[in-house]
Amino acid sequence: MGKIINVTRFCTDDGPGIRTTVFFKGCPLRCIWCHNPESQRADRELMISYEKCSLCGVCEAACKGLAHKISDTGHVLLRQNCILCGECVTSCPSSAIEISGKDCSADEIIKETLSDKVFYETSGGGMTLSGGEILYQPDFAAELLSLARAEGIHTAIETSGFGRKEDIKRLIPLCDTVLFDIKETDEERHKEYTGVGLSVILENLTVADSFGVPIVLRLPIIPGLNDREEHFFAVKKIAAGLKNLLRVEVMPYHALGEYKYRQLDREYKCSEVTEPTEEQKAVWQKFFDDVKYLNFC
Repeated sequence: MGKIINVTRFCTDDGPGIRTTVFFKGCPLRCIWCHNPESQRADRELMISYEKCSLCGVCEAACKGLAHKISDTGHVLLRQNCILCGECVTSCPSSAIEISGKDCSADEIIKETLSDKVFYETSGGGMTLSGGEILYQPDFAAELLSLARAEGIHTAIETSGFGRKEDIKRLIPLCDTVLFDIKETDEERHKEYTGVGLSVILENLTVADSFGVPIVLRLPIIPGLNDREEHFFAVKKIAAGLKNLLRVEVMPYHALGEYKYRQLDREYKCSEVTEPTEEQKAVWQKFFDDVKYLNFC
């Protein structure tokens, strides 16, 4: 069994072709720009779309933990009282409340994944494990990858690389593609932005590269934080040293996840960051397009 957020079908941004992406719950990093904050904590969490709330009071009456407080001034959730009974979710007439996180077996997920196998075969797609962080649940990840391989499904993982070296060694041979995030190349900035150090990540990238599996470096670029020339050149140096690099993908900042922080009653630390223009995105990507990539065709 593993804890996931959801299984999303017909994805086109998480590896080659049409894919089914499994989003794991739980991550040791706390990237300040994270657009999936519900994936950070391993435990299930209540999410409220306060904009949808009509202040009807139905959730307050149904709540077994007395966590909801409704008044003319608004809706307040006392999270310390929430026992995740789910009564508020089922009773809310506005569908404003949900629980993030559910337990699933590997067999359940593979069964759902197989329903789109024909699309994988025609597009060169498959299954991608993403997060959260898959190294947070390595046994579950290994089981899913093994089952998918047994069914002839192309497998990919997206990882921050922050985890145990032995788990990297176990999972990479079960992958056809590795999407490896590089968030920052300065040690102190990396700790400031993500909450963890960089050295383990770079060591695990070297280990991953040793297995001969195609690697895509993914770079979240956040204006004002890591859009520095020094960072770009450092990434280029890392990329040029990889034997199995497929390409470098720039992942430009967007603020689409900001509303999730409100749903979780958390502070969003990038509210002042401006989304880059299409022209700026193109400039960033062009900088990395001259790295010598291997041809896996």
